[in-house]
Amino acid sequence: MERISSHQFMILGAAVLMGTTFLPIASIVTGVGGRDSWMSVLPGLALGVPYGLMVLSLLEQYPRQNLIQISETLLGKWMGRIMGVLYILITSYFGGLLLAQAGSIYETSIMPLTPLWIFYLGGLLLVFYLVSSGIEVLARFSEVTFPLIVMALLLNIGLSIPRIEQGEFLPILSEGLKPLFLGGLKTIPFIMEYILFLAGIMAFLPKDKKELGQLKKGVWRAVFLVGFLNTLVVLMQILVFGPSETIRLVYGLLTLGKMVEVSRTVSGVESLFMGVWLGALVIKISAFYFLATWGLETVFGWKGLKWRLAIGVVFFGIALGYMRGPSLIMEIEAVDNYVILPYAAVWIPTLWVISRWKKGKGINET
Repeated sequence: MERISSHQFMILGAAVLMGTTFLPIASIVTGVGGRDSWMSVLPGLALGVPYGLMVLSLLEQYPRQNLIQISETLLGKWMGRIMGVLYILITSYFGGLLLAQAGSIYETSIMPLTPLWIFYLGGLLLVFYLVSSGIEVLARFSEVTFPLIVMALLLNIGLSIPRIEQGEFLPILSEGLKPLFLGGLKTIPFIMEYILFLAGIMAFLPKDKKELGQLKKGVWRAVFLVGFLNTLVVLMQILVFGPSETIRLVYGLLTLGKMVEVSRTVSGVESLFMGVWLGALVIKISAFYFLATWGLETVFGWKGLKWRLAIGVVFFGIALGYMRGPSLIMEIEAVDNYVILPYAAVWIPTLWVISRWKKGKGINET
């Protein structure tokens, strides 16, 4: 079986967690947290650390099983199968929505006259190649792409500094701590997407004690790196646009790119930034494509080219079903809040608690 290193695990996890979050996160958290919402991003995403450590704890206790097999061991065969089927349905549907979002962003921002299905098909072909090449190739792609994503974000933020309106920063905590709590809650679905990813790749991680320690450090580093970057993204949009406009601009970072000027000669460079950020979208869609195919193989034993193609058809069909605009955004938010969040937030702690209880009772089922 393929294996990825602890460093690749950290980079790939950070890339998946970053994914498309840097585009809508400012609008999402500012809608409930107002001017101080930037302070809620890192604490909210930090929830990924205990959840990630719970997944790795299960890996350590059941090194020869993946998470669906662990579910069958701890919850019973039929309940484990039900959780596996739900996993396949969720990852397939959400992956298709992400493909639709990628096409919508590029069609709206860069090439408005190009039919959407062209974006869907082009993105899907790249995703299919990465997934078919294996998790190691996807991890190496992330190692190359993620540093470029980080540099592009920092460059966009740095070039936007001259447009800061200092008055937008104050007053701090004028409405107390409640908006920070509400803003943090809005970031939790992003963490649960990351946890679904960890659940799918745990079978491909190293399992010796030393490497497990590195994996745990990798969870910390991935969560706090992405949390710091997204905090900067939210803060910069609030300082430039103000809270009200930040809420209105769902993809405010693209607007920042359009406003960037270099020595008053180069402007509107958002297309260059988007070229780099395409990598983030591809990594996240590839991750969910991989999770869906892995789920089929684990639950039903269905593997091979025809089943990967079948998942691709499902992704393409879902993307065509949600063409663009508010309906797509609302659907993604609904799946995040009412499907992925409760599913992952309950599934992982339940397995962890039962496994700890059985370990305490001396019940060995490995």
